[in-house]
Parts: sequence; C-alpha cells; structure tokens
Amino acid sequence: MKKLFLAITLLISSSLLLHAASPKNLNLLLAPGTLSESSAALLWDKQFAKEAVSYEILLNGESVGKTSKTHFLLNTLQPSTWYTVVIKIRGTKIKKNTLRFKTADRGTILNILDFGARNDTGFLNTKAIQSAINACTPGGTVLIPSGVFVSGALWLKSNMTLRIEKGAVLKGSIKPEDYLPKYLNRFEGWEMETYASLLNAGKLDRNEVYTLKNLRITGGGTVSGGGRTLSNAIIKTDGLRGRGRLICLMNCQDVSIDNLSIKEPPCWTIHYIYSDNITLHNLDIHSDVRNGDGVDPDSSTDSYIFNCSFDTGDDCIAIKSGKNPEGFLVAKPTRNVRITDCDFKRGHGISIGSEMSGGVSDVLVQDCKAGNLLHGMQIKGTKDRGGYVKNVTVTDCELQKITVFTELNYNNDGEAAPEVPVFENFLFKNISLAGANIKEPVININGFKTAAHHLKNLQFENILVPENATITIKDADNVVLKNVLSAKGVKPVYTLLNCINLLN
Repeated sequence: MKKLFLAITLLISSSLLLHAASPKNLNLLLAPGTLSESSAALLWDKQFAKEAVSYEILLNGESVGKTSKTHFLLNTLQPSTWYTVVIKIRGTKIKKNTLRFKTADRGTILNILDFGARNDTGFLNTKAIQSAINACTPGGTVLIPSGVFVSGALWLKSNMTLRIEKGAVLKGSIKPEDYLPKYLNRFEGWEMETYASLLNAGKLDRNEVYTLKNLRITGGGTVSGGGRTLSNAIIKTDGLRGRGRLICLMNCQDVSIDNLSIKEPPCWTIHYIYSDNITLHNLDIHSDVRNGDGVDPDSSTDSYIFNCSFDTGDDCIAIKSGKNPEGFLVAKPTRNVRITDCDFKRGHGISIGSEMSGGVSDVLVQDCKAGNLLHGMQIKGTKDRGGYVKNVTVTDCELQKITVFTELNYNNDGEAAPEVPVFENFLFKNISLAGANIKEPVININGFKTAAHHLKNLQFENILVPENATITIKDADNVVLKNVLSAKGVKPVYTLLNCINLLN
C-alpha cells in the first residue's frame, strides 16, 4: 500500500501545472497588448528557492530595477526603438531570460473635446466620443481628458488605444435607451441578445475567428458605469439577463486593460468571450450590484491578470466556458489563466465556474491575498454541466477558505449536458488559512457522487490552518495531504467520505 501511495504522489506531481515546481526556464514574455510607444509589461515564471528571490531587470545592458514579483513595468521607453531585456538572479543561471522587442511608432492623438465632447454631466457624449473612435487611424489614441464625460454604448476597434487620463471619468449613462440596439453576446453560459455595454469590442462568433485585435484601454483615470440605477431599470423591463456589462470583449486578441479605476457596472464588470491574449493589470475594480463580478474570462485562452485589487458584489474573478448542452457543444474551453499578485478584498470568491461546460484547464493562482470572501477560492459546477476543470494550481497565497462545490442552488435552468463533468489535478501549496473561520470547514471539497466522476488527484501541501480547524473531503480519489498543520503543529480534524487512495 505504501508503494501505491508513493506512485499516486508522483502521478499527481507530474500531471499538475509546471508552475508549481521550480521551473528550469524563466520563460520571459511581453504581456499581450501592453507594448506601446513608451511602455511594456514583462512577465516571467516564478523561481522557487529556500530564500526570497530577487530579480534584476537589465534594459539594453543597464539595470533599471529589482523586484521580488514576477512582473515588471517598463514605462520610460522611446518610440520606434529596439530594446533587449535580460532578467538576472544573483548567483543563479537561468534560461529563457532574454527578450528583444521594438516599441510602436508614435501615433496620432485625438482629443474628444475636438469632436464636441463636453465636461458636463448633463450632456450625453456618445456621438462625440464615437466620432473620435471612428476617426482614429491605426496606432492612434483617443484621449479622454480630465473631467467627467457621460456616454452611452461605445464601440472600439482594432489597433487603437483609448486613454482615459488621470482625473478623467468616462461615466456610463443611467438610461437603458443609451445602450441600444441590443446585440448578441453571452451571459451565464448562453449566447443571447442583451443591452450593449459601456465599452464594447469585437463581434461574437463561436467559430475560430478574431474580429478585433491590438486594443489597449489605459490612462490612469476612471471608467464608471450606470451602476445600480441602470441595472434596476433594465431588470424591470428585460430581466436579469438583459443587462450589458461595463466592458465586454468578444472574439478579441491582444488586448490590455490597465492602470484604471473601474467601478459601478450594471452587471459583470469586465467580460471577455471567445478571446485570446488578454492582459489585465494595475486595475482597481469595485462593484456593488447584483451579479457584480469583477472579471469573467469566458471560453478564452491565455489570460494574464496581475497586480489588481477587487472589491465586488459577487465573484471577484469567475472563469467560465459556457453552460450545459450549448456550452458543451460549442466546446470552447478557457485555458491558461494566470492570476498573480492580486488583492481580493471583498466578494464571493476567486472562482472557476459555475458555467464551465466547455472545459477549463491550466489555471495558476499565485502570490495573492484574499480577505473574508463568501466562498474563498472555489471551484464550482453541477452534474448537469458536462465539460471539465483540470490542472489548477494555487500557490503562495493567503486565503480564508477553499471550496469545491458540485451542487448549486442557482443558475441551474436548461437541459443537462450529455455527461457528468470531470474535476481532476488540483494542487494547493504554500497556503496560509490562518485567518479562516473555524465555525465551518476551512477546506470543503466535494467531488461528484458518481464513482467514475469523483474528483481525481487532489494535493494539499504546506497548508497553515488555524487551531481547531476542520477539513471535509468527499467523493475524491488519490488525495495527498502533506504538512497540513496549525502554527503549533496540530493537525486539523478531518471528515473524509468516499475517498479512495488517501495519503495523510
């Protein structure tokens, strides 16, 4: 039996994300959509060592900074210039630590004031701002200057930057008619028509096509939606699912949303569907509305979310891929989501699901801090969803709860998918649950009851729990619990039901 347990441990370790072990390569890359005429965001894989690792950034051979994080912003670059970046770790030889790139050419700047926009909360600027967007040439920037500019739905396009400068507020109208006509997008797993969002990009197409590329929304200012007033007005006539988002990207590729305060959505805050190479960084996201998710990656690939703060009325981040038979048949998974150095202050959870019928795989949550979230770090679905969630790594985080839900009392309408989902390969490592509420399980794991669909390959390693903590694990196969202890070295009290091959 001991040999069997060892084999299980090796199987789990080899099948989980490579991020969890010390990588041989730094894998330095430019965060998608962030390369501009004057700046670029760098990302790399964390290097694990007994002591904290310090990374030195060299730009064309000169040191420009050091950091212990796995990202760095270069923001004093010159247009149309070649640069070489090298990341060094003192006393360590690493590979794939060099990157060469050329900054963008200096583009035309179009100030919305020149198109008739007014810093006047009683004036609707939709037409003026949209005229500036329409006139923007490839590589150009539409500038929203300091002031408050009220607008209805705006449609962005490829190869442009929307710059909302510090002191500027793009304020969404509170009138539903300012978000017409309705258009096709996806909400809670279904493709459907809703009111438009404040900022819209691309066109929904479930086929493999990108309808918008190379977009950046940035500037240091604020995007503020119609909030609760707009939400309630639309619910009254069109129901919960009639609402648009605050920012909605559809079939987009190479997009960066960064350096902004984003608040008061009528529904989900930032939602991207069937998209690829999306970067969200240095954002302060706030919502206080029903279904007020912060970020929803939906059937999208290669997401990079870092250095963001969340204070939300629902899930802080909810990773999705469609629902029940439609999501299962569309079969567009969400893959490679990297969430690092984020602060989750308030909300329901850092979530995968509940709409995950197209599949979700290769998710990394690293170096994050979560406050008293309703469900903590959660993975959720129902037996009707179909699809899968696999290869999830959560490491080096402060959390207050870890949950896996397979029975939900909401969002269960519609027919079932033809098969039960598969949940497998979950690793939780170097996690502090010291602030968790001991009146309920600090870790509550539920696999699917069908034996063939038990949660498979679940590993907890180096987990700090409070004194007198309890942990519940049900319907799970190949479970490894290693160094799950309180600060005094006391093990928690376990409730283990229908668990096969358990190593503790």
